[in-house]
Amino acid sequence: MSDTLPNLLNLRGDLLRQVSQLGDFQPGSVTRVHRRCGKPNCHCAKPTDAGHGPQVQLTHKMSGKTVTQTLSSLAAVRKVEKEIAAFRRFQALTHDLVEVNQKICRLRPVEGQEQSAQEKKRRKRSSRKSSAK
Repeated sequence: MSDTLPNLLNLRGDLLRQVSQLGDFQPGSVTRVHRRCGKPNCHCAKPTDAGHGPQVQLTHKMSGKTVTQTLSSLAAVRKVEKEIAAFRRFQALTHDLVEVNQKICRLRPVEGQEQSAQEKKRRKRSSRKSSAK
């Protein structure tokens, strides 16, 4: 597709439609962890044992802090993984949208480029330094 203004405007509209059709999304990552409880007689205290788990966790940043949420069921894990995939799609679409908007801004003509009569009459400041104190 050539980078003409009408083509870019159509592409921007398509990208905005795709963003509006995304549905629920959220940032983060899903991890599976094994934990050790710390009790000396527990099976997890043995070096060969993997520990308790696996526990599935959702981790994301909120206001500069890392937030971790334990996902209790397989259905919750599937739901969160779909939402994270939709968020990654959202990130890709907004990246493309910014690129298209930058191209549109470069191609769009500048309006009101001609100076008005008042602007032409505006005095320019003198480049000489004043001797008054």
